[in-house]
Amino acid sequence: MAKQATVTAPAVEKTDWFTGFCYSFGEVGCQLSWAMINTYLTIFYTDVVGLSAAAISIIMLIARVWDAINDPMMGVIADRTKSRWGKFRPWLMFASPFLAIFNILTFTVFPVQGVAKVVLCLVCYIGAGMAYTALCITYGGLVNLIARDSQVRMNYTSCRAIGASVIKIAISAVAMPIILYFSKTVGADGVKAPDASGYFWAAVICSVAMLPCFWLCSWRCKETVKVESAAQKAEKKPVVQTLLLMCKNKMLLITVFAVFAGALAIMSRMSMLTYYVIYVVGNPMMIAPIFTTMTITELIGSTCLPIATKTFGKRNWLLILSIVQIIGFVVMFMFPGAGTGFLLGISAFIGFGNSSANVCTGMLSDCIEYGDWKYGIREEGLTYSYMSFGVKLATAVGGSVTVLLLAASGYVPNAEQTEAVKTGINAVVNLAPAACIFLSSLPLLWYNLDAKMMAKIRTELDERNAKMA
Repeated sequence: MAKQATVTAPAVEKTDWFTGFCYSFGEVGCQLSWAMINTYLTIFYTDVVGLSAAAISIIMLIARVWDAINDPMMGVIADRTKSRWGKFRPWLMFASPFLAIFNILTFTVFPVQGVAKVVLCLVCYIGAGMAYTALCITYGGLVNLIARDSQVRMNYTSCRAIGASVIKIAISAVAMPIILYFSKTVGADGVKAPDASGYFWAAVICSVAMLPCFWLCSWRCKETVKVESAAQKAEKKPVVQTLLLMCKNKMLLITVFAVFAGALAIMSRMSMLTYYVIYVVGNPMMIAPIFTTMTITELIGSTCLPIATKTFGKRNWLLILSIVQIIGFVVMFMFPGAGTGFLLGISAFIGFGNSSANVCTGMLSDCIEYGDWKYGIREEGLTYSYMSFGVKLATAVGGSVTVLLLAASGYVPNAEQTEAVKTGINAVVNLAPAACIFLSSLPLLWYNLDAKMMAKIRTELDERNAKMA
């Protein structure tokens, strides 16, 4: 008579906070690239490179069409990587120099004109996007291989969020001063203005700084969790079949939509906020205080994530933060000229709500477990490619739409703007993001992966794997 496998209750897993600390540096490296691109690339293209709104839209559109192919392809490659370092860690080690190179090239003004200038910007932007994809997908998937428990993964994700907030504070505080320090253009009023030299050297500094961050993360975060789905034990399914099967994962689709709509709101707002401060507030020196205020309170929100998600649940805390964001956006739209103190206060309120993006990252880890439990599909890299594509699609859509709206409102670079243009910038910076956050919240009402459900899923997966063993 065959001996039956005995399954005990899962051991209580504890959070290794030093591992969490080192894991956070992967996000620091990502943000040193992405925060610069998302915050300053649009204004770099319009005011320094001299690209038209149509050219920028074409660049974003082509890049996102390529991402639709590249992101899932990278996810598949990552899931099938086998090395003595694991399947995700090697990418953090060896892909990071390529991101550094393309990040610098993206903020380089080449001595060409016309179509050649647009093509070069496109190539550099796509190159940076591909390198970022290789790192973002593998870094995101790594958390499922260093922790098994849902809350422990959320704690590591919170460390990631804290790392993101800290580096955003640093970038918000020093990026524009660095850009201005290296810039050589001086306006009629004797004040320095951002130029090609400033953006280039700021990109060089960020790119050099990101390398040890990725290497520290890969050194500490060993891939110790080994959970194989039935599909992994059997012959691998074709990629298209796997993608279609993953589309049945309702929880994954809800989470990815929340990621896309939330990123669309925040990314487009951040890319336009510089215009708002320069042309509506009328004081470029307020850029650093506003961005720094938001990132400081985002750090506070990120620090609250372990306790808040454990107390309220991931979905419920995400909904609470979404309400905070919507209120902040609407209030800022209604009172655009209320003064510096008000502007910084409402920016602090919005910044706390911006920590919501990191809750989605924790939810995505649970979606991987749910997909394995429900459909026998456990593809960490491919799953995170959904999120990567969603974020980059949101960045492109937001960048293209906002720059077209900017042009339609009558915006003239480096000139005094009309009241109509200022009103348009105010609406794009505040009302449009509020609408996106509201839409992102609606599907969450059907998301039901709470702590009790995740405990059940983990127990049943352990039982299945014990029987397979």
